[in-house]
Amino acid sequence: MATRRHYTQEYKDQAVSLVLNSGRTRAEVAKSIGVHEMTLGKWVKKAEDSGRDPDDELSESERAELERLRKENSTLRMERDFAKKVAAWFAKEQP
Repeated sequence: MATRRHYTQEYKDQAVSLVLNSGRTRAEVAKSIGVHEMTLGKWVKKAEDSGRDPDDELSESERAELERLRKENSTLRMERDFAKKVAAWFAKEQP
């Protein structure tokens, strides 16, 4: 029998915010954060039905920091992916 994972409201709000504000699909976000797509869909629907946007609760400085961190995260992912490709290439080249 599978064990049930519990998520904090803050985690759910951040996941919903990613779906609503990043332009990515629910499936992409769900895969990237390790949550089942149906679960994320329920969180998004609940947020939409309540008319509540998790980002409405953020102050201006928090929004700016969040945007900066999202950009930094994107850059770091790109660098990580590049490093993986380089390592794979070097591994192939070795006799």
